[in-house]
Amino acid sequence: MTHQAADSTTVLSVPGRAPGSVRRSWETIRDLPAPYLLATAVLAIHLLVALTGPLWAPFDPVKLSAGPPFTSPSPDHLFGTDNFGRDVFSRVVHGERVVLLLAFSASGLAVLVGASLGVILAYLRNWVDESAMRVVDLLLTIPPLILSLLLLSALGSGYVIMISTVAFFFALRVLTVIRAAALNVVTEDFVTAARLRGESAWSVARREVLPNVMSTVLVEFSLRTGYAVLFIGGLSFLGFGAAPPTPEWGLMISEARPYVTNAPWIVLAPSLALASLVVSLSLFTEAISEALGLGSSRVRDV
Repeated sequence: MTHQAADSTTVLSVPGRAPGSVRRSWETIRDLPAPYLLATAVLAIHLLVALTGPLWAPFDPVKLSAGPPFTSPSPDHLFGTDNFGRDVFSRVVHGERVVLLLAFSASGLAVLVGASLGVILAYLRNWVDESAMRVVDLLLTIPPLILSLLLLSALGSGYVIMISTVAFFFALRVLTVIRAAALNVVTEDFVTAARLRGESAWSVARREVLPNVMSTVLVEFSLRTGYAVLFIGGLSFLGFGAAPPTPEWGLMISEARPYVTNAPWIVLAPSLALASLVVSLSLFTEAISEALGLGSSRVRDV
């Protein structure tokens, strides 16, 4: 295994990965199978809607009586109206931003905390590392959904609490993955040399270890974002997430359940939006994982 030094930071070349930096690995995406490219395009559309949708959505997402209740899809209301006469299309469009903000916040916090702790523990490799991993292994035996519901029942269901709860459980998984990747780096000669130069543990972890696991960090962020969309949607569906009349997809699906027979479009619109986002994120994660030479991400548990 070879390494290159730049600004006293050494970056390993990973087997199966295109030579050069992470940036150059992205060039291989154009050679990936069509489903991956299609998923990337769908994901780009979702991001574009989240950024610009509220500017062109035809109705206020919480406005009552935008049209007659239970209006079927038409040119005036592309996805019809719900039981309160709210425009479903506008609610789905506005909900895109809500869903992605919550998911990015939870996954970003999880990766920030989990990756930092994973690198530090891998560098230490002492009783602190061993004790911490025993606690992590114990916590990972608890079903996250059950404990999340217990915590949200006790602490409330605000956005901050929900994001923190989801991030906590995801951070445990991120920690184990990043620590495993970092353990392959901390034994390298350039890390030993940095220690012998008298660099602090924080400096070695930040400048020598972290750059060599950034590919894994990137994949973990994408992977956890997809899980967060589904997990947060599930919490909202169960009544522990967003509060009415917020246009959050999980909440919209929950509110539309009584009308699924008579007005199926109320359920189908947010359901299809949620499904397409989760699937596109999953395939996009597979794409960047292969592009970076890290193999499949499907074996990683939530």
